[in-house]
Amino acid sequence: MSNKQSYTGPFILLTSLFFLWGFITVLVDSLVPRLKEVFELSYFQAGLVQFAFFGAYFLLSIPASKILDKIGYKRGIILGLVTMGVGCLLFYPAASYRIFGIFMLAYFTVAGGMTILQVAANPYVALLGSEEKASSRLNLSQAFNSLGTAIAPAIGALFILSDNILSSEEIGNLSDLAREAYYNAEASAVQSPFIALAVFIIFLAVVFSFVKLPVMMSEKSSASYFDLLKEKNLMLGVFGIFCYVGAEVAIGSYLVSYFIESGMPVIIAESSFMSGIAQSFDTDIFNKDPKAIVGVFVTFYWSGAMIGRFIGSYLTSRINPRMVLGVFAGSAVALIFVSVATSGLVSMWSILAVGLFNSIMFPTIFTIAIDGLGEKKAMASGLLCTAIVGGALIPPLFGKMVDVFSFGTALVILTLCYGYILFYGFKSYSASK
Repeated sequence: MSNKQSYTGPFILLTSLFFLWGFITVLVDSLVPRLKEVFELSYFQAGLVQFAFFGAYFLLSIPASKILDKIGYKRGIILGLVTMGVGCLLFYPAASYRIFGIFMLAYFTVAGGMTILQVAANPYVALLGSEEKASSRLNLSQAFNSLGTAIAPAIGALFILSDNILSSEEIGNLSDLAREAYYNAEASAVQSPFIALAVFIIFLAVVFSFVKLPVMMSEKSSASYFDLLKEKNLMLGVFGIFCYVGAEVAIGSYLVSYFIESGMPVIIAESSFMSGIAQSFDTDIFNKDPKAIVGVFVTFYWSGAMIGRFIGSYLTSRINPRMVLGVFAGSAVALIFVSVATSGLVSMWSILAVGLFNSIMFPTIFTIAIDGLGEKKAMASGLLCTAIVGGALIPPLFGKMVDVFSFGTALVILTLCYGYILFYGFKSYSASK
């Protein structure tokens, strides 16, 4: 009993990190449509924003596990937080000088810090108790990650997407004074939320420097990554994480553009119920850009993930997590087909509901993949976090499909991602019987 009680404080602190990186990840999504207009990018080029962000996971996850092996988990967490804080501060010059490359550097730096945190925190939470409840425990922490992702779209809609972006031609027609005022307003819209985040992140780093974390696992392993490549269940899980993150980020990044192309701002304005929801975020929302009108509804996509994880934490403690994973992945496939086959509010709410079934995928795939690996779990976490690169590769591919074909075609491609997760869930369930 005393052991369980001693885990409460560390569990709460680690869960605060899940909230933080969920919030920042989706705030990045809010910048995608804005940068698309500021730099006049195609959908494919806009997808490269996510490439810079999630590419850090591919490049840095395994090095992060080696860093943790040398400096320990506590110092690794502090290093990750400080790196994230520096990345948030880089948005200040990026917005001031309107240089796309600095934005990409800021994204990459923030993601580098998050990579260190993810490699450390996911297996740590999984091991704060019994192995059979690991999936339930990680789902609960990830529920607070989803709380961050649920709040972030509203913040993004109010602060980042709430004004009109001028084209380069329109900017050229402004007077020097008006142009300078426009640039200052543009910079401030991006700078304010990220400066506030930097202050909060540095505060968390200071808190963690004074906290004593229990030693839950060996921080050194005699195994090599070549040994891990022989673990079939782990490698199937790595590809599952790749598919899940790529599909979730692709939907989240392009929802605003998908809704605008589908004429949703007009439909929302004509519906008293829907306009009431939009105005609950901002009473002056209909005097602003259409991106802000539909942007507030992205909140429901990420809120669904939050609700689903709280539900999933209960379900996976009562039902085999592998079975729950398969059912949730199949539901996501069905909802995407409904969105593509319909129009209007049905199409909108069905794609938003995918978020509910995304909920348990990452923590459940993660815990299934590391099950039974013993001292190799920390290294396995590095491989699994490397697979988060799916968020860098699939969104640009999705954007290219939209550029060449349509949103409908691009969305159908994502059903392949969820179809694989369905396969992994039921295959691992059969193997566990």
